[in-house]
Amino acid sequence: MTDFELEVCGGCNAKIPAGSLDEILEAIPKFKRDDILVGFDSKDDSAVIKISDDVAIISSLDFFPPMVSDPYVFGQIAAANALSDIYAMGADPICALNIVAFPEEGKISSLEKILQGGASKVNEAHASLVGGHSIHDPKVKYGLSVIGKANPKKIWQNSTPRVGDKLILTKPLGVTLVVNAYNVKLASLEQFNKAISSMISLNKYAKDILIDYDISSATDITGFSLMGHLGEMVADKYTAILKADEIPILDGAKEAASEFVFTKGGQRNRMFMEGKVEFQVDDFALEEVLYDPQTSGGLLVAIDPNEATEALARLVEEGLEARIIGEVHKKFDKAIFII
Repeated sequence: MTDFELEVCGGCNAKIPAGSLDEILEAIPKFKRDDILVGFDSKDDSAVIKISDDVAIISSLDFFPPMVSDPYVFGQIAAANALSDIYAMGADPICALNIVAFPEEGKISSLEKILQGGASKVNEAHASLVGGHSIHDPKVKYGLSVIGKANPKKIWQNSTPRVGDKLILTKPLGVTLVVNAYNVKLASLEQFNKAISSMISLNKYAKDILIDYDISSATDITGFSLMGHLGEMVADKYTAILKADEIPILDGAKEAASEFVFTKGGQRNRMFMEGKVEFQVDDFALEEVLYDPQTSGGLLVAIDPNEATEALARLVEEGLEARIIGEVHKKFDKAIFII
């Protein structure tokens, strides 16, 4: 390992499959205190602890191995991804703790760059880095445990949409496809840099706009892909209908899929969700993009249809590549249709 390069092996593509997690979580004994408003039983992005009628603490943790070789950029991506869970609840981060696994023989200068990159994003979030924990491990891993704050009456949850709500996605899809394609010389440096820019961008700016609107449900798109996380949102109660030509996609992502630059995570997502999704468009590359595991992806929100256009205009004015990608319907025979 050199001073400035990390072994590329993960990002959110390293997540344990959703189906396996469901089985594991079912086997864990459950005890839920009265002040725990949201726990792991709802598969939400963060835990919510009620402190008073007006204050709730939001708690989350996220870490993974590098998906890029530059340690500073890896630190930025991992921190932005961890902070995103707080924004996905409609909350503001207060403080964060570093979580570090680093090889005993690794260059300390590389670890320093990782932590500097992470700290830059925590500072941008107007949160405080307050400590952390590190261990030796053969593989580099980094992330954050984050504490946030919100009004308990205004928490966004990931499985509470309403029939008729529009669905807004705030970042384009395809980061893992583009990064992997770049690593095998099938994507350009410009396409790679756009993917990096998307991953290091905080969801703070989208959340700060969307908090002014009637959001019924929200989540962030990470390792389980748009299909997996949208599947959690509609659960067994609703159906989402998406318009294929309205879904924002990074330059180079569909081309990478057409060149069969697949990921294990993407294929796991496909196997888990395939029976719940119906594509009414013949576009294999699009399918791969929608199953692609995202690292530090955008927010997906269900919003009052009367407010969606105005909210989208503000997001675009902020410079975000947001789109209205579909809407929530009553339950049909599939959880998701792409038309």
